Amino acid sequence: MNREDRKRLLEVALQRAQAGSGSTLSVVREEHAVYGWGAELPELGDLRYMIVGGLATALYMPERMTIDTDLLILSEDLEIAEGLLKKAGGERAGSPTIGGSSWRLPGEHSLDLIALDQPWVQDALSAAVQDEHGRPFASLPFLVLMKLESGRLQDLADISRMLGCAKAELVDEVRSVLAHYRPQDLEDFESMLRLGRLEHE
Repeated sequence: MNREDRKRLLEVALQRAQAGSGSTLSVVREEHAVYGWGAELPELGDLRYMIVGGLATALYMPERMTIDTDLLILSEDLEIAEGLLKKAGGERAGSPTIGGSSWRLPGEHSLDLIALDQPWVQDALSAAVQDEHGRPFASLPFLVLMKLESGRLQDLADISRMLGCAKAELVDEVRSVLAHYRPQDLEDFESMLRLGRLEHE
């Protein structure tokens, strides 16, 4: 989705949004289990990665249906990561449009390796947050940035819902990361924040 289409979509959504259409924030912010976790990740050794996509959004908003695990890695590590997945019994199943490769793992679980070389990926991997099992997940600022780059309708909805649930200081962190890496998207970010907040008013 290009920026002009995204702006039009956000304008329509803001015109139609009604306050109070979502759960109360106190309920949304309660601790909850990660939805849809299919299987433990295969052994990835010293590979630097973090979990992104639908599984990562569950740290910041109510869970939504997701059918696979998405891992973000550096493009330079793609060959190593693919070798590790083959060693774990994985079978390559194609390539996601964003870059990298898709895999079927034992037990019919799906995994996408998203391999990017954008300047922010190193910072994103360094800022990963760990869940109670020690698995690295994307921090909210970089998850929002990644979803803005992807630009699918589901990604925009995820951004709005995550921002609507986030505390003010975390929203400020997101704003700061976007100002550094994607200043052209700050206006749309503010629109998605307004939509997310309206849902819980």
